[in-house]
Amino acid sequence: MKEIISQTEIYAPFLSRLQGIYRAMDEKYKAAADDYGFHCQGCEDNCCLTRFYHHTFLEYLYILKGFGTLDAEMRKNIRQKACEVREKMNAGSRLMCPLNAEGLCVLYAYRPMICRLHGISHELHKPGQYAPVFSPGCEVFTKLAKGKSYFKFDRTPFYMEMARLEAELKQALAVTQKLKMTVAQMLSS
Repeated sequence: MKEIISQTEIYAPFLSRLQGIYRAMDEKYKAAADDYGFHCQGCEDNCCLTRFYHHTFLEYLYILKGFGTLDAEMRKNIRQKACEVREKMNAGSRLMCPLNAEGLCVLYAYRPMICRLHGISHELHKPGQYAPVFSPGCEVFTKLAKGKSYFKFDRTPFYMEMARLEAELKQALAVTQKLKMTVAQMLSS
């Protein structure tokens, strides 16, 4: 991984393009949230307690870029929390993301795709399948949206753009391996 991380001049333009995809995601999410009147204020079933796996080097490198913007003491504290979470992950308990401080993400602008899109009902058009797959959203959203008409929130274009950009990045970096990491794993390596 260190070889990949050290190639900033190669991957920096890809991270700029990723920001554009993230902007589009945020705009579509906001439109859906506004339509439903759903504005996450945190809850007991906080999504930061969910063990999300991230599968792109784009997101890994982007998290590291954001992590580098924090002061040294904060990085040290987050890295320590990340190591603790990583050690306890297999115990089966739900653990808070190491980037969550007092209910807020300290790297909110650098958060991965699933953190940007989680919570609201959506659809996904999988290749080779005629009908889209619908997902209801989080429990709080589902209660709030009950009886409201569906706002078409299709994640497919975002997934496709991310997959294309990830393929280009991996080719540019000559990476053939796959990635499957939590934020805690990313920050404790």
